[in-house]
Amino acid sequence: MPKMKSVRGAAKRFKIGKNKIKRGSAFRSHILTKMSSTRKRDLRGPHFVDSTNEKAVRKMLCK
Repeated sequence: MPKMKSVRGAAKRFKIGKNKIKRGSAFRSHILTKMSSTRKRDLRGPHFVDSTNEKAVRKMLCK
């Protein structure tokens, strides 16, 4: 039986915590001058994978 290999793109994007999978936030890389400070503030902080996608992400990470 060959080794299980995780999807490398997923391994770089997701971190598994105690009971949730952490993910990065979109729309935070560039052209932030036109965005309101409230919107930028809301994009900070931890974001988690939605429960509907959690099974697929765990499969990609072989967990």
